[in-house]
Amino acid sequence: MQREKFDILESTCVPLPLSNIDTDQIIPARFLSATSREGFGENLFRDWRYDKKGNEITDFVLNRPEYGGAILVAGSNFGCGSSREHAVWAIADYGFRAVVSDSFADIFRNNALNNGLLPVQIPSEKLSELTDLIIANPGMTVKIDLERQLLSANETGISVHFAINAFRKQCLLNGLDNIDYLISMRSRITEYEMSRGGIG
Repeated sequence: MQREKFDILESTCVPLPLSNIDTDQIIPARFLSATSREGFGENLFRDWRYDKKGNEITDFVLNRPEYGGAILVAGSNFGCGSSREHAVWAIADYGFRAVVSDSFADIFRNNALNNGLLPVQIPSEKLSELTDLIIANPGMTVKIDLERQLLSANETGISVHFAINAFRKQCLLNGLDNIDYLISMRSRITEYEMSRGGIG
């Protein structure tokens, strides 16, 4: 599926400094009946955003008007629990394009990369510093440069590199999923097969 290219993202952030946020907290199981990726965002962190009567819980960060943007800054071990891909769909459908943490559950990380959501892993001390700065100054912006693999907030002096698989990086930079990537390599695949006597 062709998707928006990810190159440089500069945005305000939403701080959610809780560890071990699991996929059932991200999108509760009762909302998993749909198979389309659209519409999950309205139920992102549903049980934290709304009480049992459907009223907003005003002190939850997504309901606080001072916070917003396309970058979610979370705590350690983000996306643990079940392997449901819907958790990534909900985060992306809500409008986030990147999640920053000092550690991610492996399955969540893979699901995120497969769906165009960038997981940015930075050292714990940098994550703590960044989170504190965002909480103190909700209007500050963070820049994520995927090509350079650099997260920075110039007005604060934060600048930290992050790792990413080279194949996944190219897919994100070019707005490609796995199938699109293979299609984009069709001529090279054909050339290789011909050199091996496998075509024609």
